[in-house]
Amino acid sequence: MFAHAEIVLVVIVVAFAIFKLLKLTTELSMFLSAIVAAIAHSILLRLASDPRGIVPLIPVRHIVEGAFTYFDVCLIFLTATFFMALFRDSGGVAFIVRKIVSAFHTRRNLCLLFLTLVLLLPGAITGSGATTVLTVGALVGSVLTSMGIDETKRAAIIFMGAAMSAAAPPINLWAMMAAAGANMPYVGFGKPLLVLSLLGALFSTYWLAGKANKKLELQEALSMLPEVPERQNWFRVGFPFVLLLALILAGRIWFFNMPVLGLPLLFMLASLSVVILSPKPLPIWQIACSTVHSLLPLVGIMVVVGVLIQIMALSGARGLLSLLIVTLPLGVLYATLFFILPISEGALQYAVAPLIGVPLIMLFNMKGMDPVIALSAMAVIWPIGDCLPPTAIVGRATVIELEYKGKYYGEFLKTCLIPMAFVALIGTLFLIFSTNLSFLEG
Repeated sequence: MFAHAEIVLVVIVVAFAIFKLLKLTTELSMFLSAIVAAIAHSILLRLASDPRGIVPLIPVRHIVEGAFTYFDVCLIFLTATFFMALFRDSGGVAFIVRKIVSAFHTRRNLCLLFLTLVLLLPGAITGSGATTVLTVGALVGSVLTSMGIDETKRAAIIFMGAAMSAAAPPINLWAMMAAAGANMPYVGFGKPLLVLSLLGALFSTYWLAGKANKKLELQEALSMLPEVPERQNWFRVGFPFVLLLALILAGRIWFFNMPVLGLPLLFMLASLSVVILSPKPLPIWQIACSTVHSLLPLVGIMVVVGVLIQIMALSGARGLLSLLIVTLPLGVLYATLFFILPISEGALQYAVAPLIGVPLIMLFNMKGMDPVIALSAMAVIWPIGDCLPPTAIVGRATVIELEYKGKYYGEFLKTCLIPMAFVALIGTLFLIFSTNLSFLEG
């Protein structure tokens, strides 16, 4: 059985590498490697004359089941991003950024603090760093330009903010997917994820922004920002978030009396409030179509990850991979995880959470470590790999959105290395001392 699983695992790796060399997308490469692995599994059973050789050459049932593994997460992803897109198009984001600039243009550190919080908001709600880049990246980048920050550091600030926003609670897709794979409730992650993502985002912003070398001119900064609809105000901007928070808390406080609405429905109710309160008519259908179109790669990869995991479980390859990981010495893991996690994210994106995260959580749990803190630490390290090849989705989205003219690897990625190392360091420390930090749960 070990030899069987080993062959299937090798087939997956080789097939994925070949399809990537053929310039196929990561999603298609994963899906096709899963199909090839399923065919290899079936052929090996037939050659072994195993009674289970009746497994079809292409197990359609398992492919369909796998495709729906993360269906709920995909719904959260779509509805949350739709909510943020409506909020942006209603002028809410521009309103907040203009207010921050107007209030703190003479106090640079406070202005940077609130701009960092603005960067954290979209990804925290949607779980996507790309959403942060597309909704607030250009606006925050304009203000940073007015501060005299050069374009390379500006792009690095936006990327690190986007990466940490994807890691921030309440929606952290890596933690959600790994927890689901380990039959572990997604509960207690809020505080550790918040502490780690805030530390990473604030360090990145202040490290890259450096000392003041240019006074922020109010009129110059405001001229670079889009105009806000005339009737926009704090009530219209704040009510959708208050409603969303109230509905989430109501389900947790009065859990015996409050029906379970689910996050997708909560985001749609918040979206409805944005439409009703918007100071201008919103092209709802156009925004919905644009949201789905922009999220197709990310939703697609979550679907094919489910298929790949299902085929690996069917063939025994997933169990073999888990066995290889859980037999590694803890010292080796501590010394290499800060390096392995970002690189694996750059290669496989969200697939790393169920593939690597699940066995790691089981290992840490067996060693007496706190699984919630340990998974939170890994879930904050993973997003920094979204600027690494071959995928580099958030990194490339950043340079495209900001119209970055410098070299991607020689300048942009090099500038991100110190903030990335800081995030990896604090994540590793949280992992090592997870038992001592268990008070952060809840």
